[in-house]
Amino acid sequence: MDASLQQRIKELIATSPVFVFMKGNKLMPQCGFSNNVVQILQALGVPFETFDVLSDMEIRQGIKEFSDWPTVPQVYLNGEFLGGSDILIELYNSGELRETLTVALAS
Repeated sequence: MDASLQQRIKELIATSPVFVFMKGNKLMPQCGFSNNVVQILQALGVPFETFDVLSDMEIRQGIKEFSDWPTVPQVYLNGEFLGGSDILIELYNSGELRETLTVALAS
């Protein structure tokens, strides 16, 4: 990945403590996995920002390399990769996601 793309991704992630790379946006998710993430974050009342990877093929491919994770959505918490849809569902169902977000967003 070239340095300018890596920098663009880092700058996007830095715009919000909770940032999601997804298909579509939080108002109109374009796939079921992205919708799952949006629904979970909204259910927890967590403010978050999104980037629609369908609008930028360079970011769509680059984010997979950046995180070493093959799919979107990808959720970042305070600049660190948290996981995709399956991981968020698992964390949400166990109650761990609420705790993780509460602690991370309080600091």
